[in-house]
Amino acid sequence: MCGIIGYIGNREAQAILFNCMSRLEYRGYDSCGIAIGGKNIHSIKNKGRVIELQENAPRIEGTLGIGHTRWATHGTPNAVNAHPHFDCHGKIAVVHNGIITNYLQLIRKLKNKGHEFVSETDSELIPHLIEEYYCGDLQDAVEKALDEIEGTLAIIVLKEDIEELIASRRNSPLVIGIAENEVFVASDVPAIVEFTNKIVYLEDGDTARISKDKIRIKRNEVTITPVINEINVTKTEIEKNGFDHFMLKEIREEPEIIEQSLDMLTNEKNIDEYRQVIREVSDISIIGCGTSYHAGLVGKYIIEEALGIPVRVELASELNHRHRMIIPDLTIAITQSGETADVLVPLKKLHQCQAHTTVITNVYGSTASRISDSVLYTHAGPEISVAATKTFIAQLLELYKITFYSSIIDTDSRMYAHKELMCISEKVKQMLENDVQFQRCGEFLSEHNEVFFIGRGINFPIALEGALKLKEISYIHAEGYAGGEIKHGPFALLDENTPVIALLTRDGTRDAMISNIKEIQARKSPVIVISDSQDKDIDGITDAVITVPQVPYLFSPIVNTIAVQLIAYYGAKFKGCPIDNPRNLAKTVTVE
Repeated sequence: MCGIIGYIGNREAQAILFNCMSRLEYRGYDSCGIAIGGKNIHSIKNKGRVIELQENAPRIEGTLGIGHTRWATHGTPNAVNAHPHFDCHGKIAVVHNGIITNYLQLIRKLKNKGHEFVSETDSELIPHLIEEYYCGDLQDAVEKALDEIEGTLAIIVLKEDIEELIASRRNSPLVIGIAENEVFVASDVPAIVEFTNKIVYLEDGDTARISKDKIRIKRNEVTITPVINEINVTKTEIEKNGFDHFMLKEIREEPEIIEQSLDMLTNEKNIDEYRQVIREVSDISIIGCGTSYHAGLVGKYIIEEALGIPVRVELASELNHRHRMIIPDLTIAITQSGETADVLVPLKKLHQCQAHTTVITNVYGSTASRISDSVLYTHAGPEISVAATKTFIAQLLELYKITFYSSIIDTDSRMYAHKELMCISEKVKQMLENDVQFQRCGEFLSEHNEVFFIGRGINFPIALEGALKLKEISYIHAEGYAGGEIKHGPFALLDENTPVIALLTRDGTRDAMISNIKEIQARKSPVIVISDSQDKDIDGITDAVITVPQVPYLFSPIVNTIAVQLIAYYGAKFKGCPIDNPRNLAKTVTVE
């Protein structure tokens, strides 16, 4: 879950590396470093953010180099453990994203050959192993070293006196950007979109030899011609544009995301993609992690309610370690990045079993999109804040479209759903214009250490998501529960210092939810109800009401999600937390 960058061209590499690294900090920001090549390799690295290193860095001349932003897996964040790492003689430098699972065996082997290591990382063994195999051909040495390594990796290698970079990937993303007389290598497209829109996506096992005017890719022992893709991500999409934080900007973009998603349904070819996903199937499995798992839980309610097909939702990280995998008629994998390691492992197993899979992802050309039978892109644009917001809304929309545009839904249900979804964008805009109520709630929660979120039915997953958002960006301990479950244990934690956020929806769970709120209020916990009306049913049992637009209950997760996102955002803002870069977290989890 680190960010790596490489550059070779005619411009000074140092400034370009720092620029690109600053756009990769959603992948890791506990330490960073660069190495500039030439006759000798010069490197600077330290604990902390890219801007801190940049402001204190001496000028290093050179037109090729590599850089790294770290999310620590092996070894504490400090200057020694920061990348790039070097061989014994400081002639080979490597930046690495991933985890080496057999590193202990390899380090023992290298130590027996006289190699000395200075860091606590697994990554440091890579340049030492390359050094062992180097006999004048750097690419050959890299390939032989990687043959010994088990685990996940994306690496860029730099050697003194060689005007080339070597890049390779295995189960971790890596792209090459091409401009005139210069080439960029990065773990993600947003890092380099300012400089080029021409992208080559490396496949698993690829090794690329890169000079400023040529790219040679070896795949399965054969040199191939790179396929150049033109992308439409703009610099504006990866900048704050006047907002205090990317998270708030991305929440504010949600009405546009809804409109764009529904616009896709004006194309008959796009509609047909949704008709093909759910056909005559007897069972469905949805897999995901974190926020994507919560989207899957909402999807379960939507599909079972509208289509009557049983749906099993699995945490992908748990499914990975099952001795026996149950193969459903259809598996829907949800992954924002398309590179989530815990999702890719079961997805690959399903692919090997020839099971039918569909992926919902936001990233074109991602690993998940390439190994599934079909892919639905959320088209949410780059999401920079670590906390997922607009991509979650986009995932929900894909699940609605899969359901209501399936080949087995009746026409009346489809038309009803389409009409309601078309109205939601304007309602969300009105909701975002009146965010004072969310600010007040966030300020109130920022003064507490414990918060509960409760919901029932289709909004139980939104209670889970609200708790996740609050805890990850405000560091307030938050838990999400089904309304009926809070009395089965969690009541022991309720007191006047434990606020409860209750999602109250106009559906079959409403009366039971009101009873739950009364039970909580009797324990003296402050209760804040998120509801589409301020009616007499909740008079006297709530300390505050946050009003959201009125929508049919099946679509209420959209407006309720935006409510809990804003509450979490303002809670973190009033606490003064680093909202876009919460501690210990990274955007794309590429390690298992």
